[in-house]
Amino acid sequence: MSGLLTSIAIERPAEIKFGPGLAPEVGAFARARGYVRPLVVSDPFNAGRVEVLGLPGNPAVFGTVRPEPDIPNLDALLALAKESEPDVVIGFGGGSAMDLAKLAAVLPRSGQSIHDVVGPEKVAGRRLGLIQVPTTSGTGSEAGTRALVTDPATQNKLAVQSRHMLADLAVVDPDLTLTVPPAVTAATGVDAMAHCTEAYTSRKAHPLIDLYALEGIRLVGRYLPRAVRDGGDQEARAGLALASLYGGFCLGPVNTTAGHAVAYPLGTRHHIPHGLACALIFPHTLAFNASSVPEKTGHVLEALGGGSDALEGARAFCAGLGIDMRLSAHGVKDSDLDTMATDAHAIRRLLDNNPRDMSRDDILALYRAAL
Repeated sequence: MSGLLTSIAIERPAEIKFGPGLAPEVGAFARARGYVRPLVVSDPFNAGRVEVLGLPGNPAVFGTVRPEPDIPNLDALLALAKESEPDVVIGFGGGSAMDLAKLAAVLPRSGQSIHDVVGPEKVAGRRLGLIQVPTTSGTGSEAGTRALVTDPATQNKLAVQSRHMLADLAVVDPDLTLTVPPAVTAATGVDAMAHCTEAYTSRKAHPLIDLYALEGIRLVGRYLPRAVRDGGDQEARAGLALASLYGGFCLGPVNTTAGHAVAYPLGTRHHIPHGLACALIFPHTLAFNASSVPEKTGHVLEALGGGSDALEGARAFCAGLGIDMRLSAHGVKDSDLDTMATDAHAIRRLLDNNPRDMSRDDILALYRAAL
């Protein structure tokens, strides 16, 4: 069936502002809406520069978001939200900060716990304002309706999806990413590439989303090496910020596939940052799927610099960014691969989107090849 005959719905923030120097628009928006008790959800670095947002009043700041946030991290945030009683929540950081901000905007005083809202459209509603401000170029969480939190009891990610977690305003200021170090720039940039590539090659791929996915892929291919070489390259930073935003557009109606399913256990079991986990897996899933989507894989390889071998082409691109592409170099041991394969194979919400069926044995072989 042609994708044109498949129905699709796109939901985006009510307002998106994109461009260098726009961070103070957050404060202007808050004042225009009459917000006086902001709560900023951030990591330690960005918590130290909240003033760039120009917020009204005396903002409460939760500045201890972890790279792979878990339920205790969320609980600490919700405790601060209960104490400070905010009228607007601002996610200010990478995907982890923005994901927790979404949950902090919908859970307090709702009568719902994190376990009550896992899955699609189980959130009862939202009474607080929500603003998202990314400071990395990777997740695209500012544009989406999903939040992920790790459950320490199971070492699995809990995925919450709700239209109530869509931001009222997303401010994408590429200048906020100028301080991101090369290694983080590389890993988060490949995460944006993975979002776009997985959506582009998904069984649920749609022409309406392909437009954003392919352009996001091309933007990462063009600008990521430049940003890694020179973090002060404003044009490269803007190109990556746009690619990340486009990747976020892809996540709602299409979502990711095997790449993210196979990457998740690297974060939950080994605490490898999400962007880096996706980068380590990206060449292997691209190559695995190539036979099922040869034309689209060719478009991806063209954006990465050409060549016909998906595994080597993608791996060379990532290695050229300074990423050590061996799982073993990041603390993963052969003895854990079986458990990781079982965990990854259980993530059906993503694997069922993959263009080629991937068995548990396929995943195990992939991990071993990447080790």
